[in-house]
Parts: sequence; structure tokens; C-alpha cells
Amino acid sequence: MTEAHAHGAQELCEAGLDLYTSALSEGRVSAERAAETPCLLDLGLLQPDIEDLRWLRPVAPTLALHRLLRGLEDRVADTRRREEWLAETFEGLMAANSRQTMVADTPLINTLSGFDRINEAIEAAMVNASGELLAIQPNRGTQDTAARLAFSLRRDQALLDRGGRIRTLYQHTARHSPAVVARYEELRGDAEARTLDEITDRLIVVDGTVAFIPANADRTLALEIRHPALLAFFTTTFDRLWRLASPMYPEAPQQPAFNGITPRQRAIAALLIEGHTDAVIADRLGLNVRTAREHIAKLAATLGSESRAQLGYLIGRSGILDQES
Repeated sequence: MTEAHAHGAQELCEAGLDLYTSALSEGRVSAERAAETPCLLDLGLLQPDIEDLRWLRPVAPTLALHRLLRGLEDRVADTRRREEWLAETFEGLMAANSRQTMVADTPLINTLSGFDRINEAIEAAMVNASGELLAIQPNRGTQDTAARLAFSLRRDQALLDRGGRIRTLYQHTARHSPAVVARYEELRGDAEARTLDEITDRLIVVDGTVAFIPANADRTLALEIRHPALLAFFTTTFDRLWRLASPMYPEAPQQPAFNGITPRQRAIAALLIEGHTDAVIADRLGLNVRTAREHIAKLAATLGSESRAQLGYLIGRSGILDQES
């Protein structure tokens, strides 16, 4: 297998071309069979079938060709040679494919596999964007927050420089994140951020034309969505959450306490009386478990509770959940 694929990472061998042609005809190919020609995955010609990861589906030749050509701009000398080869190769594939029935020539929902491919797709969507970027960024306690924010800073600033606008929703814990605060100190332009106790999973909507959402728990799979109905749903949901959220940047008013109970403790109290565990409360509010337990202990001390059961009773009697957070 190594000998058969001793070619450049950006090249398609005869074996790979044969398998891709077969996949176009049959509509899918097994992951085991595709492993024999890794160049197809490297080039993005096959993508995981989200309904059954044992299979891979071919990307439409028109879309695959566009992506490949787009990534060659920085390799001028090699690009010109490869453009001619790719155009000739895919011309035949597209002609053959016109007589076949595929999922769609330009899929409204596309599966992206791997962090690199996901980031490439987001970069490509934003390179010509000049309208509005909507983002929901939950804090899952990962340690790569600073690196992730630094990576996206350049592309976000480029959008702002083109006259675009950025609105981002975080959990309240982001107000105390040095990486998030530093990000907004560096951005120049129409960038706003607001926070809520709880938010949805990660979401990015670019110019109202394409959205990206996670497709699995560890975010190694994502969906690239261009369906108008889904895009309208995402933007409407975002706008409703935005109206409920508290401003963080450029203005961050101090959130008042009520009878010694902070807004964070009120959010925890609401989840406590729903019967959630410390781990679930921490995850939903973007805290680590230790910090969540410290807040629960302070809440219990403030209300004079001596047990978990008594704490739920005292929360209900105190009226703190009747106050707006």
C-alpha cells in the first residue's frame, strides 16, 4: 500500500481515481476499501456518511474541483500545471456524473471531518464575507481557548476591516477569561459580545448564507449548512438569545446581587431545584466542577442550609428565582 501511494499529498493516483469513479457510480464506498487509497480522503473527495460511519460518500465533482483549485493559490508554479490536469480529469467525471443520481451537485448539508478541514471551510466561507458573523461559543473547560481565539483573531479582524459586523454569545464565565477579554481589546471595528447563564452548542453563521455546527461530541465532525430554512432558524434563534443576553463588550454593566445572592448563584439555584448533579450544573454553566461546588457551598451558607434537600426548600422559599438575572 505504501509503494502504491508513494506520491505527493496533493496528487490523485490511478487507483484513487478508479475508486472515486466507482463511488460516484455506486453512491458510496466502504471506509475499509477507501483506506487502500488514502489520497481520496487527503484530497477531500470522500466524506464520512454521518448516518453510518462505516461508509464514505463521494463529494460531487463540481464541488471537489472547486475546493482543490481554491487551495492551490499560494503554490503558483505547481498550481498552473495541476489546474490543467484537474480540469481535464474532472471534466470526464462531471459528464459521467450528469447521467447519475447523487445526493446533490451542490449539497445543502455537507459533512466535514477533522479540525483542519473544518477550519479550512470556515476560512473559505469568511474570505469574501462582508456582512455579519454570528457566533455562539460555549466554554467546555478546554485548555486550548487562548490558542483557538488567537487563530480566529486574524480572520475576524479581516471581516471587520471590510466593514463587517461580529456578534458573539458566551456563557457568563467568559467575562472572567483573560483570553476572551484580551481578544476584544485587540479587535478593531463593529464587534459585540454578550453573555447568558446557558447557551446552545457551538454555532457560526457567515453572512446568513452558510452555518457550521458540531456533528459529534468531540467536534471532530461538523456540518456545513446552506439550507435556507435552517439558516433562517439559526439566525432567528441567535437573535432571540441575543436580546435576552447581558452586554459584555463594549459595555459590561455590573450585575447586581439580590440579598447577597449573586447572578451566578441564582443560575445555579435554578438548576439545583431541577435536580441536576454538580457535574451537569458545571457543564451547562461553563464552570469546572470544583468551582460549581464552591458556589453551591456559598449559596447554602447564605441561605442557612445544612443539607442538599434543605437547600432546595430554602431556594424555593427565598424568592431569589423570582428576580431577573
